[in-house]
Amino acid sequence: MFLLSKSAFDHGMNNFIFVFYRQTAATIFLLPIAFFFEWKTAPPLPFSTFCKIFFLSLCGITLSLNIYGIALIYTSATLAAATTNCLPVITFFLALLLRIEGFTLKSIPGIAKLFGVVACLAGAATLAFYKGPHLEIFSHLHLLGNRNNYQQQARSLPSGTWIKGCFLMLLSNTFWGLWLVLQTFVIKGYPSKLLLTTLQCFLSSIQSFVIAIAIERDIEEWKLGWNVRLLAVAYCGIMVTGVTYYLQAWIIEKRGPVFLAMSTPLALIITMFSSAILLGETISLGSLLGGLILAVGLYSVLWGKSREQMPNNSLDMEQAASS
Repeated sequence: MFLLSKSAFDHGMNNFIFVFYRQTAATIFLLPIAFFFEWKTAPPLPFSTFCKIFFLSLCGITLSLNIYGIALIYTSATLAAATTNCLPVITFFLALLLRIEGFTLKSIPGIAKLFGVVACLAGAATLAFYKGPHLEIFSHLHLLGNRNNYQQQARSLPSGTWIKGCFLMLLSNTFWGLWLVLQTFVIKGYPSKLLLTTLQCFLSSIQSFVIAIAIERDIEEWKLGWNVRLLAVAYCGIMVTGVTYYLQAWIIEKRGPVFLAMSTPLALIITMFSSAILLGETISLGSLLGGLILAVGLYSVLWGKSREQMPNNSLDMEQAASS
């Protein structure tokens, strides 16, 4: 997603139009699947629940994706993946405020979770403030773009623009984290995850169209050709929004929003090497060290959560055996 979106924007595609096409593609992809699998078993949809889903779509998808796209234009694919690693910390604190996630320093799992969050912050700080020597092992490939163009673009960006992009990326992640947490409450009232995801994509496509048509009315900017723009729309709409959002809803229902958010450091590692191969971006030593620290924090939190759930699972097994 980071790579194709950045490539499409660098080829002149409007961010707001891209979000509209992406959500429309996801809706078209999900609609027949949702009707086939869940239409007969779907619970009724009260107006209050519909309003919650509308707000969820506006906050977590429409605003998050549009702000993310602007920030990605100002920065790079690697930085976008790096700043996404603030998502676990944001989601963790939001879950604590809404009492979805428990936390105590009197237990080893609680200490492990705190260490993991601190490690994520340390890894993100390493990525932001320490560059180190550049490693150009894969950058000679640059399959989706010209390496020199990307390097010149990175040098020509003013520092104020880069800082603005970082701030917008953090704001986008805040909306995303809020979306993950609030989905916990909506799924309890409307457990049909496929229909929920489809409805969110449909509402988001309408919201995104209103924003896009208000900002860009040149018909030429809305045209898609057989190029990286169409590839980015199709992939981000079908695979990222359609397939991944459904999987995220399933994981949130089973393990909670923090468990899902803690997997985001893996995106940085994948994006880091892929951006070097496909876009010709250079990998710095700081990126490698930051990615390693983030991975340590990820598995520390996952270990703490698994240890917290072990007593509950053992108790459930004992009750089942006694009954």
